[in-house]
Amino acid sequence: MLTLFFSCKNEEDEALNTKTETVTEIKNEVNRVEPPHWWVGFKETSLQLLVHHPNISKATPSISYAGVAIKKVNKADSPNYLFIDLEISEIAKSGQFNINFKFEDGTKLVQTYQLKDRDKAVDQFVGFDSSDAIYLITPDRFSNGNPNNDSIKGLNEQDVDRSHDYKRHGGDITGITNHLDYISDMGFTQVWSCPLLTNDMENGSYHGYAITDYYQVDPRFGTMEEYINLSQKAREKGMGMIMDQVANHCGVSHWWMKDLPFKDWVNQQSKFEKREPLNNSNHRRTVNQDLYASNQDKNEMTEGWFVPTMPDLNQRNPFMAKYITQNSIWWIETLKLSGIRQDTYPYPDKDFMSSWAKQIMTEYPNFSIVGEEWSYNPLLIGYWQAGHKNKDGYNGHLKSTMDFAMNQNIVDALNQDEAWDRGLIKMYEGLANDFSYTSPKDIMIFLDNHDKSRVFTQFNGDITKTKTALSYMLTLPRIPQIYYGTEILMDDFEKPGDHGLIRTDFPGGWQDDAVNAFTGKGLTEEQLDMQRYIKTLLNYRKESNAIHNGKTIHFAPFNGTYFLFRIAEDETVVHIINKNENPITIDLNRYNEVGLKGKTLTNIVSGQTIIWEDTIQLDKKGSLILTTKK
Repeated sequence: MLTLFFSCKNEEDEALNTKTETVTEIKNEVNRVEPPHWWVGFKETSLQLLVHHPNISKATPSISYAGVAIKKVNKADSPNYLFIDLEISEIAKSGQFNINFKFEDGTKLVQTYQLKDRDKAVDQFVGFDSSDAIYLITPDRFSNGNPNNDSIKGLNEQDVDRSHDYKRHGGDITGITNHLDYISDMGFTQVWSCPLLTNDMENGSYHGYAITDYYQVDPRFGTMEEYINLSQKAREKGMGMIMDQVANHCGVSHWWMKDLPFKDWVNQQSKFEKREPLNNSNHRRTVNQDLYASNQDKNEMTEGWFVPTMPDLNQRNPFMAKYITQNSIWWIETLKLSGIRQDTYPYPDKDFMSSWAKQIMTEYPNFSIVGEEWSYNPLLIGYWQAGHKNKDGYNGHLKSTMDFAMNQNIVDALNQDEAWDRGLIKMYEGLANDFSYTSPKDIMIFLDNHDKSRVFTQFNGDITKTKTALSYMLTLPRIPQIYYGTEILMDDFEKPGDHGLIRTDFPGGWQDDAVNAFTGKGLTEEQLDMQRYIKTLLNYRKESNAIHNGKTIHFAPFNGTYFLFRIAEDETVVHIINKNENPITIDLNRYNEVGLKGKTLTNIVSGQTIIWEDTIQLDKKGSLILTTKK
């Protein structure tokens, strides 16, 4: 039995004038109400419910619950929708109440709705920063913890086929949860999983980026309870959970594509409904910053579909905008997230993205959002970051963007062998571009991910270059992200850049795997060495104030070497890159301003010590990472 309180007079008198109503049964007579529940205590007191049910527009909704009032009922173009604007005042308490829908012919529908207490304080939603290291996982390819959910009746893709790079392989939420110890022991502090929401597409559904239900966990990955448990278990091990979200597009099999609420719910909707050819995006992302961009190019960018199977959501529709924003907040609150990674950030309406980020950061001031701006131009990357002084006055309210520019500079620098310093200068000048960022240390750096060829492949199987790139990345003033399997030299040599191959199964994630990277069984000595190398660096980095917050000084490449220093009051970390094939002696007086002369430094990887004197001999090509920390 549930006791409900509702107003006898008006909203101002609710706290003093209430009586009880007894509800003996929870009603769920409406096909769909989203968000499926909400919370009390937000700064934003409005809530918009999407209600979907046959001819629901002919019904009049009513609510009797203290602190909750219907402010406006909005009809859509489809008769099967209502959008109900609620006001949830400060006096509203957690509990369940009925939304009563009365039709003109006297028939009624009843839907029970729940308001919850927020069980985590706003200041406890702490995001990621330069003290973190992020582990990116493609869940279908990481570990199959529950084979019973491999095939779910009623969904389009039924079969698991590990021999096919674009079929489902069976990895799931339980598989990630089972290996949180491995992730934590490696030294990672944040887990970013590619989308885990329902992707009920006819093929290629394993990757998760064509979402067909924004409030449902894909049952082939697991249950809502398992997703919540994953986040909780990660927090218990000191790791945050980052959710991959997609505001730009959905999957063409999304439930609403069969009954779109408004004529402009998705871009090019008229063409879609008439089955006319659709225009894909021109992918000219620079139109967001270009002072001279034509409206034609802007429209082709923002209104074109990313691919034909991914309808482009129209965030200029205010109901769509509200839907996306509320969905993000719902997941933050449900999973107790530390951050959001927003896919294809430049593709949606940019004013909406600013509003979206601002609303989230207003509710969660310590939260983190990183946007995917796939550009090798730091000016475009910096444009989105909060507080950046843009000529057009745009404020993206975004804490972090992804550093594709530095990513490319590192790879190009180490792959260019024909001259000592020419390649290293690309890396040096790439870091010198940090003046273009409002906060460089809040930018996310990476070498590979679910869309880019494996870094070991990018370096043509060169382990020394791979180690050098990773160690440099981990000492930069950045937030580093490492893709699952990079620590064991996973590659895509067979088809470089092929998405299905980039997302290869992690060995040991399936019961019959002969090789198990979680335990080390069957790994080659080179793979074990790389795994130990990354683990050593990450665990040192975890406790390094110099890397987290220290001053950065680097010196222009000289004699085929490049010196980078990270300096805090109690610690200096030195990263040296050497591209010389033969031993070389370097005059250290060039670096006297750093103040290391006479100090003892320890090799972070080997544990050996040296005294910083007038010279240092570099015996082999690669990187050397030293610290003054005892």
